[in-house]
Amino acid sequence: MRFEELKTPVYVIDESRLEENCRILKEVQDKSGAKILLAQKAFSAYSTYPLIAKYLTGTTASGLFEAKLAYEEFHEAGKKNDKEVHVFEPAFNDDEIEEVCNIADHIVFNSINQLEHHRKAWEKAVNEGKLSVGLRTNPEFSTQEGHEIYDPCAPGSRLGIRFCDMPEELPKGVEGLHFHTLCEQGFEPLRDTFKAFEDRFGKYLGKIKWLNLGGGHHITRADYDRDGLIELIKYIKATYSIDLYLEPGEAIALDAGYLITTVMDIVNTEKYPVLILDTSAACHMPDVLEMPYRPPLRHSGEADEKSYTYRLSSRTCLAGDVIGDYSFDKEVNIGDRLVFEDMAIYSMVKNNTFNGMPLPDIAVMHDEDRCEIVKHFDYSDFKMRL
Repeated sequence: MRFEELKTPVYVIDESRLEENCRILKEVQDKSGAKILLAQKAFSAYSTYPLIAKYLTGTTASGLFEAKLAYEEFHEAGKKNDKEVHVFEPAFNDDEIEEVCNIADHIVFNSINQLEHHRKAWEKAVNEGKLSVGLRTNPEFSTQEGHEIYDPCAPGSRLGIRFCDMPEELPKGVEGLHFHTLCEQGFEPLRDTFKAFEDRFGKYLGKIKWLNLGGGHHITRADYDRDGLIELIKYIKATYSIDLYLEPGEAIALDAGYLITTVMDIVNTEKYPVLILDTSAACHMPDVLEMPYRPPLRHSGEADEKSYTYRLSSRTCLAGDVIGDYSFDKEVNIGDRLVFEDMAIYSMVKNNTFNGMPLPDIAVMHDEDRCEIVKHFDYSDFKMRL
């Protein structure tokens, strides 16, 4: 199908943009010596894993199900056994840990309690040469402004071990350390965070085999200081003789997807006319309400910037299911199609069927004349969850 022929609502993954992001990340890998992993929590559209596997080292998972997806789809897509599976979860279920250890290459524990509680399971995999184990640390160095929900270094955070809670010597079997503190940020916050980490946890750096710098790095953004990142990684590797990992999710699929929607109705209000769309912030782009986040919309401007301003909303019954206020050069009519951009990340992985809303189809755009539907959802996908 052509782009304009797709039935709405539909997520469209832009294959060319996705590959361009992967090329940029591969260049950073090659120049720095770091290993870059796909963080599946942001993007898990596994039909694209064969493409991504041509460029990246492996994946990170937030638990057993993501780990299984990585093992079954990304590991296989690599066509050989060198695509790594990394797993971090704040607490691993006793019924799942053995399977996790059997399919993971690296596992990161959030606490000494979890490390020791599951020692029997992970030591078996380590002794068989299948697994490397690490601990997540909390550098207690916040770089977030206004989004405490995404700040692992906020006071009272449950994520990572503070330096004051670390043992004098690393527990037996621990080969790596991990920190993840950023969210949609450039190089400078990483540079500053590593300095804070080095000041606090530096005594351990000479005793580990690898360090994972986490995610939240917008490496593929045009204004990202990739040269600075490459130099920092080279410094760490040269100084401490360790392997370095980065696990961006957004950077891999940044600006590589769209959500196409149709205007179903227009409701007049005392402020702006409201466009009732066949898509929903609450169901199909939850970050709009959680962050909050304003998704870019093709051919639009800020409210009152252009001639016609509308409030974009949904056909759910949630009063606050509002995407935002946008303006247009031309009047919008019922039946018009709108294209939200940057919709590959944290959309498909977080959507839901509240109100019985249908899930959008998922399509891959090989080019504008060739779009392939890779997943269609219907009533059964709503019913099966209940």
